[in-house]
Amino acid sequence: MGCCTPKIKKALKIGCGITAILLIILLVVGIILYFTILKPKDPKVTIQSVTLESIRFEPFPAFHLNITIGLILTIHNRNYGSFKYDSSRAYVSYHDDPAAEAPIEADTIPARKDHDVNTTVLIKSDGFSKNPNFLGDFISGCLNFTSSTTLHGKVTVLKVLKLKATTVSTCDISVFTKFQNASSLCKSKIKF
Repeated sequence: MGCCTPKIKKALKIGCGITAILLIILLVVGIILYFTILKPKDPKVTIQSVTLESIRFEPFPAFHLNITIGLILTIHNRNYGSFKYDSSRAYVSYHDDPAAEAPIEADTIPARKDHDVNTTVLIKSDGFSKNPNFLGDFISGCLNFTSSTTLHGKVTVLKVLKLKATTVSTCDISVFTKFQNASSLCKSKIKF
């Protein structure tokens, strides 16, 4: 004597079939959402302003050159999750010789929003004036620096999923000593 009638067996088969179809549909929708909307994208970094705040040049008794640069970067978070990052530092180098550091305070970049980061960098020639490129660049009136910043933090997607993430930004900064101005070009990437 069987425990299930043919009608119950048929209903169970239909129920299992419908459940399997719904699970496949949910899986396909989840994959499509991940690769179209939720897939992590690199933030877009643009420079709103690079200002040469001051240049102080003292040739005697010892050579000193101090350059103060004000940077306003806008980071456009193209993701559907916010990015909360820890305090960090921006490092500036001149042909791979350390030239300066600037603090960056912890903050949060909301999902799909722009966020401004302001910082002032004091570059002292003590660290790089012995570089073989320095004298020629100084005489030509253009000093080229590279700044790099690494921000460690967490991305929160849909207020549920939290992923560790790191964004790395690199900027090429040209200081034109003759014209008393500066320009810059930045790139950034995010790693999960």
